[in-house]
Amino acid sequence: MSARPGSSKQSKITVRSLHEKKQAGEKIVCLTAYDASFARVLDQADVDVVLVGDSLGMVVQGHETTLPVTVEDMLYHSQMVAKSLSHSLMIVDMPFLSYTSVEAALENAGLFMKEAGAQMVKLEGGADQADIVSALVQHGIPVCAHLGLQPQKVHKLGGYRVQGREASAAEAMLEEAQILEQAGADLIVLECVPSELAEKITKALSIPVIGIGASAACDGQILVLYDILGLSMGRVPKFSHNFLSETGSIQAAVSAYVAAVKSGEFPGADHVFS
Repeated sequence: MSARPGSSKQSKITVRSLHEKKQAGEKIVCLTAYDASFARVLDQADVDVVLVGDSLGMVVQGHETTLPVTVEDMLYHSQMVAKSLSHSLMIVDMPFLSYTSVEAALENAGLFMKEAGAQMVKLEGGADQADIVSALVQHGIPVCAHLGLQPQKVHKLGGYRVQGREASAAEAMLEEAQILEQAGADLIVLECVPSELAEKITKALSIPVIGIGASAACDGQILVLYDILGLSMGRVPKFSHNFLSETGSIQAAVSAYVAAVKSGEFPGADHVFS
């Protein structure tokens, strides 16, 4: 029997294999997806992690923020994405106000695990989320934490701004990352964080750190799929790059992104913050 076109010789990515990649110094490649067709392209290109992000509220639904996205929305899109993944690990975002208590977090994360086949859930917040992270992990639900710019707090933050530039804020973020690791988080995303701070956090943690507008020194990178295809709505984020314009096809663009992350070529100096 022949392998499917573009199939990977690698085995299914797991939480353990992500940790092994960090230990081996091998970059972790992540992208978002919201449907079966795009998910298949990512899976065949050997993307390690596919995030069903609540960013779908902006790039799919047309909202100005991620706040209107519901648990039902996330469940629907996750179920579609899961059907196309045989290699990539699937993480599902916990949407706004879906983890305001341990009980709510367990109920909603349980839905993503049981009904959509998620292998990990992602939630925003620092030390204040440690108890929830711990409870999810104790019930067998792997967690990806999210520090730095947290889109669900966009109104509290006063917009999409770089976080951690002040010395006190940088120190607090490092401490919160360590608390989240101690609580049992298996992965941490740093968004819009100064490069030097992101590198410091990456070196301080034993779990993988994934950057988006952070540092090339992070253990991996994630971008919104629509951004690397030049489909951004509004202003293109500084930390993104249009790979489609250089390649001519969606499949080639995703493969170019994978290669650029693995080689360390992406992100470049123009894609991070000082």
